[in-house]
Order: sequence, then C-alpha cells, then structure tokens
Amino acid sequence: MKTILAAMGLTLALTGAAMAAGMQEKTVMNGDHQVGYSVRGDGPLVVMIASTGRGSAEFAPLADRLAERGYKVALPEPRGIGQSNGKMEDVSFHDFGDDFAAVIEQEGGPAIVAGHAYGQWIAKTVAADHPDLVSGVVLLAGGAKSWPPELSDAITMINDPNSTRDQKMQGLMLAFFTDEETAEPWLEGWHQDVTQSQRAARKQTDRDSYWSGGTAPILDLQGGSDPFRPEESRNEVRDELGADRVTVVVIDGASHALPAAKPVETADAIADWADGIVKQ
Repeated sequence: MKTILAAMGLTLALTGAAMAAGMQEKTVMNGDHQVGYSVRGDGPLVVMIASTGRGSAEFAPLADRLAERGYKVALPEPRGIGQSNGKMEDVSFHDFGDDFAAVIEQEGGPAIVAGHAYGQWIAKTVAADHPDLVSGVVLLAGGAKSWPPELSDAITMINDPNSTRDQKMQGLMLAFFTDEETAEPWLEGWHQDVTQSQRAARKQTDRDSYWSGGTAPILDLQGGSDPFRPEESRNEVRDELGADRVTVVVIDGASHALPAAKPVETADAIADWADGIVKQ
C-alpha cells in the first residue's frame, strides 16, 4: 500500500507540475514509427532522453525548472512507452536516435540533447548522426567506460516483476540512490521489454559510430556519489575528447538517479552551461 500511495503521489505531483508549466502532449512520425512526447516552456530547445527501461515523466520537475530558466523542454518517450512505438528487435542506437531527431525537427531545433545514464549514448548518437540538429550534449549521470557488473545485475533484478520489494529497494540503493525515501517512486515505472530492447540495441551498435558525439560541446554532469562514475573517472570524458569541448560538473549528494534526486540543481547546472552556448 505504501508503494501504491507513493506512486500515486508522484503521479499527481508530476501531473500538477506539468499542468502548471503549460505542458502539451504531441506526437511525431519517424518513418512508420510514432514518437510520443511532451513539451513545455519557451526558448531554446532542450530534449531529454530517459535511462534504461524508464519513461520521461519523472523528468517533469527538472523540465519545469528549465522552463523557468527560459528553455523549451521536450520529453520524448522511448519506443515501447506511452505513445511511442516501433520496431524493438534488431535495432541500434541509430534507430532510437532518429526517433528523437524527429522530435527536434518538429520543434524547430537545434537542441541541447541531454541523456540520462543509458540515454547519454543515445544523445551522443543523435549528435553524431544529426550534427545540424544539436547545439550541445549533456551526459547526465553517464557511466564511466567500465563499472562493476553487480550494478548492471541490479538493474536486471529491479526490472524483474518476480523480484520482491526489498530486493528492488536493495538494488536501487546499490545503483541509483543515497536514501530510501527518494528511491521509493522508482520501485515502479520499469519496463522490462524496453530494457531488453535497449540492451540488445547496444550490442547491435558499433561503438565508434557514436562515441565521440560528433563535435558538439559536452556537459559531463555527474552525481558525486554515483557508483557508475567513481571519483577516479571524473575527467575520463574530458581527457578523451578535450578540455576545450567538455565541461565537467559534479553535484554532491546524488547517485546515478541524479535528475530524480536533485532536479533543481540538475536543471540549474544544465541551464548555466547552456546559457553560454545558446544565449550568447
């Protein structure tokens, strides 16, 4: 019952926030595939891509803050969630990236493309494949080049409907959050079929085809307590892609679910960086 009430409370909070921000629900076609998304605010465009197996609704508080900072924010759903549909087998990052590029085109781009966790790879793919549509890339709690396998195992377990509440909470505390109260809403909202499709797509994608993210400027926004991004990997992206291109910002007190745990701080960090790119 506590989980149900918490989920209901999160839904009401997100709905209320979205309504207050004048959110609109839209769709766009990428070939035969439909992409559903919400949009709010006015100004330069920011497109946010969710993490493994999750939808975009939990970005609402962050998106509302970005709207307050003078940005238009689009929250597209991955294939298999909400109004987004399309082929989910034998696909690659490039197929997913084309979905989000269609959103940018419809909203009049170019866009700052922010990808959370797994979404960072898709954000880089959009930038690599559609450089004219991307003004900057945000790696939002992006993992290091390698991480302990138990973190990926935790995601698998949390996605499993047969896992108990206690097992899921243990996985969330290991991989995503620093306190159980903030983690509570994430006991729900997982899409196992989407996770499986996204993991398969990673295996189908040549790493070199997206890894550099084209030439767009990059904000590497990290959680200070993220086990996927230990302290020794702080400058990994900047060292590889260049200090002239990559800005590193660390938000203390947050783990891998950075945008859920620190939505205002995350939004302000994105806006502070993006202001120097699109509002000069």
